[in-house]
Amino acid sequence: MDLPDRLAQAARPLLSPRPVRAFALLALTSAYLQGGLTKALDFSGAMAEMTHFGLAPAAPLAAGVIALEIIAPLMVLSGFLRWAGALALAAFTVAASLLANRFWGMAGAERFAAANAFFEHVGLAGAFVLVAWYDLAGKAEGRRA
Repeated sequence: MDLPDRLAQAARPLLSPRPVRAFALLALTSAYLQGGLTKALDFSGAMAEMTHFGLAPAAPLAAGVIALEIIAPLMVLSGFLRWAGALALAAFTVAASLLANRFWGMAGAERFAAANAFFEHVGLAGAFVLVAWYDLAGKAEGRRA
């Protein structure tokens, strides 16, 4: 057995237990749960955020974002249509990043910070796509994902 196989064999028991997977999914979705709950508790602030980004009508869009940021993470965490919740969060993350981190129209330090935030969010969206892929692949193979 070569070194990569031995390392994988050693790591597998550490990363396989359900609590580790549950923690990883909670960590991945935590910003959305926090954001949705914060917006729900301060709906006027949520509407102000929509207005800040030029989105109208603010109230229904804020309500939609709140619903998405609470329901989709719960789908990912519960396993109920996990793949759909993960893809919804991936699409939302890309759309929000395109709206909020328009680094291509900036210069200097502002551009640097916005570009970093944009690509961090693209990476987060990629993680959600992997969650969806893993969930669907597991269902195709007959295992619980």
